[in-house]
Amino acid sequence: MTVRVDPSAKWVLLAALVGPIVVGLLIGLLTGHPIYFTILGVLVGILLGMFLLGRRAERAAYMNLEGQKGAAGAALSSIRRGWTIEQEPVAAEARSQDMVFRAIGRGGVVLVGDGPPTRVKKLLEAERRKVTRIVPNVPVHLFTVGDGGSENEVPLRKLAGRVQRLKPQLTKQEVAAVQKRLKALGGIRPPVPKGIDPMNARPDRRAMRGR
Repeated sequence: MTVRVDPSAKWVLLAALVGPIVVGLLIGLLTGHPIYFTILGVLVGILLGMFLLGRRAERAAYMNLEGQKGAAGAALSSIRRGWTIEQEPVAAEARSQDMVFRAIGRGGVVLVGDGPPTRVKKLLEAERRKVTRIVPNVPVHLFTVGDGGSENEVPLRKLAGRVQRLKPQLTKQEVAAVQKRLKALGGIRPPVPKGIDPMNARPDRRAMRGR
């Protein structure tokens, strides 16, 4: 998968493996211990290759996600510690399929817009107002996934790191309280057909009696 997205990765990995072996062999010939330093070079080459493969594979995964719906949620989910990530979007626009994802941690509440920055801005602001109404004294950070052209526009591969670098402003107890209160917002509500008032809807008693 990595080579398919990033063809140069195979040459980088090959150089990472062969380079330390060659250096180890040269040092061994100069010092009179060619076998010892060659084996050491092999071990260093394997470790370096595995490290670079992990980084390149992560980069390739983000490149595969770019442009797909829900990519922001997937990027947030890569955060392992310190943040609670909502797996489902907390707001969405059915027509444009723009979405907003939420994360809660010691840095506050993070809302990430998934869609064109100029279009998803309205959806983000509406969700920010909801959060502020429920937890008025908690910092709310707004981000959109993009090319990084503006202050709050973050490339997909850098989103998790940007969130993790937010300065802690809440205690663990306050984070738990915020999570509990924000549950009152719920998730995305299914649309109700026009002309139907769910508060005034009455059951069909004949159907209930089997008639």
